[in-house]
Amino acid sequence: MFTYPSALGPAAETGGAAAAAPIEYTGAVDRYLDQAALSVASRRVYRISLVGWAWPLVGKPVPSGAERRRATPPLVPLALLDDPDTGGRLAAALAGRSAMTDARTLNRELSALRSAVRWWQDQGWIDADPTAGLRHRQPAAVARPLDRGQVSDLFGLAAGLREQAFWRVLYDSGAPASEVLASDAHQLDLLRHRVRARPDGGSRLDIEWQATTSQILHWLLSGRTWGPVFLTDRRAPARTAPADVCPLTGQARMSYRRAAEIFAALTRPLDPAGRGWTLHQLSAARADARGL
Repeated sequence: MFTYPSALGPAAETGGAAAAAPIEYTGAVDRYLDQAALSVASRRVYRISLVGWAWPLVGKPVPSGAERRRATPPLVPLALLDDPDTGGRLAAALAGRSAMTDARTLNRELSALRSAVRWWQDQGWIDADPTAGLRHRQPAAVARPLDRGQVSDLFGLAAGLREQAFWRVLYDSGAPASEVLASDAHQLDLLRHRVRARPDGGSRLDIEWQATTSQILHWLLSGRTWGPVFLTDRRAPARTAPADVCPLTGQARMSYRRAAEIFAALTRPLDPAGRGWTLHQLSAARADARGL
């Protein structure tokens, strides 16, 4: 059994200057992210990953797809991380999700939780590390690039314009999905089929595509010249960073998690294993000749 801690950390209880410790898990997540040296986009990804662990912490399955976006995470006392049984619940959740989720996504989420746990331990808010016995999943089994036949089948799917544009940029450029999703409309050079160079001269990965992909992007943008290229289907929540909101439609930037979920769901009928393919498999399928 676990016991609820005092609302104050050790230093505060003894008269020190430490700030009061949060009682609830999502409050601890917010405090961790407030001090983390992360970009706006990375902070958003970290928060999604960390809040997602709230369900496994209380032994519940993580909602998926649209259900997850609408779901309110359960209230979890931070002291639950010191419960000896918590590590087992997390291990069971990790094993269960590995059959349905890209190994790279799971590894990223586990790394985020481990980083947060270490920081909470440093603050004296928890003593145990429930992630100590967890192991990263090996991505080799799901990382094999799609072959040309599979890519042909992929682009034959009756997918929406957003998905067709996103997938073709990944395939043409071989760029990581996170980089493509971070692109804004004003950065695109559709005449030269690429992302424009950054005005500050800073380095970035080259993202170039074919002329046919530029045409699809032109249709997707429909005259939009600012804001995220790839948008969700819903208006952005009030807390969304302005850089991740389309000023014309009010919709939010598509997250990596959502893009990966859609890709896996739509490609599940094409995958003999029944899991669906991963975005990494598509971007790794870059070849010299396209012809699609």
